[in-house]
Amino acid sequence: MSFKLTSIAIASLLAANLVAAQTAAPAAPAAPEPSYTMSYNLGVTSDYRYRGISQSRLKPALQGGADYANKNGFYLGTWASTIKWIKDTGLAQTPIVDVGSSPLEVDVYGGYKFDAAKDLTLDFGALQYWYPGNKLTNVTGSSNANTLEFYGAATYQVFTAKYSRSQGTLFGAGTGVTASKGSGYLDLSATFDLGNSYSLVPHIGNQGVKNNPNLSYTDYSLTLNKDINGLVLSGAYVAANTKNAGGYSYASPDGKNLGKGAIVVSLKKNF
Repeated sequence: MSFKLTSIAIASLLAANLVAAQTAAPAAPAAPEPSYTMSYNLGVTSDYRYRGISQSRLKPALQGGADYANKNGFYLGTWASTIKWIKDTGLAQTPIVDVGSSPLEVDVYGGYKFDAAKDLTLDFGALQYWYPGNKLTNVTGSSNANTLEFYGAATYQVFTAKYSRSQGTLFGAGTGVTASKGSGYLDLSATFDLGNSYSLVPHIGNQGVKNNPNLSYTDYSLTLNKDINGLVLSGAYVAANTKNAGGYSYASPDGKNLGKGAIVVSLKKNF
């Protein structure tokens, strides 16, 4: 009996020491929070519309991009899409003009985004549009299509106002006294969370083209998005009042209005 009690006492003491040792052991340090994030996207759209104007001759386009965001607010990114508008500009001339092989738009951007106050976020940056191989200067009255814009945006709750200003000619519009340097685009939009991963985004924008008032126009859209674990399906009605603006500049070689109202469907995967 005494032996049994002694064994039990020893076992109890060992168990207590083990529990104490486990309790006293320091917890494993938590993994440090990354100072930045990288994200990627790949998509397809039934019509690449930019500021209301079709860049792909009212046809489908392939798109994709990558983004770096530092937790201090600085960000960098790139994005690309197939296009047809530069080639079409040459085809629309009489006689046809060789504007080079430029079936791609490549954008590079960077900036700084921060919370300025409760529910208010400010964003300042620059965006460079590149059209590799473009020879838009071969078209009379046009400059190189490559364009640099500076922009500033303010988001209050669900509402965003953004203004972009070109630092050179805007997508090659004009030369000399008709050069469009200093053109501005005002973008007003909102993003409403409808629940169940649905969002609704109304938008209206105005493109002013400096020294070329007949090229200025207003565009608008209403987009419904559905996010399914990073796979985003979008349906939008997009239009611009370009019917009487600029003639050749907003028409395809066969005379179709590139700003006409249409339903645009897109599918994008975010990684």
